[in-house]
Order: sequence, then C-alpha cells, then structure tokens
Amino acid sequence: MITEQMIARINELAKKANTVGLTDEELEERNELRKRYIEAFKTSLRAQLDSIEFVDEDGKDSSDKKLH
Repeated sequence: MITEQMIARINELAKKANTVGLTDEELEERNELRKRYIEAFKTSLRAQLDSIEFVDEDGKDSSDKKLH
C-alpha cells in the first residue's frame, strides 16, 4: 500500500533529481519507491477491472463473454 508520505518522498526525490541530482542511496530509494508505487497501482487497477460485470441488452450477466 502506498501512503501519502511515500508519494511525498517520491515527489521530493524527483524534484531533487531535476535540480541537484541524487546520491546512490537516494537513487536506490527512489527506484524502490517507484517499484512499490507501480505494484500498488497495478493491484488496484486489476481489482477494478475484475469487478466489472458485463451484461447484455436484457440486463443478463454475460460474464462468460469477458475478454481476457
């Protein structure tokens, strides 16, 4: 799970990278935070997509016709 503090730190590191640059430790931290952010995003997106139900014109469940 990504917290507001993690997002703030990602933004802080991004700003610093664009101004003065990052140390090796900060680069590693940024990469780890980005990785965790992307994984959390993909998990959230997958949950949203999995909750989609397909119905036909009559309102009947047509989930067996889902595209994968």
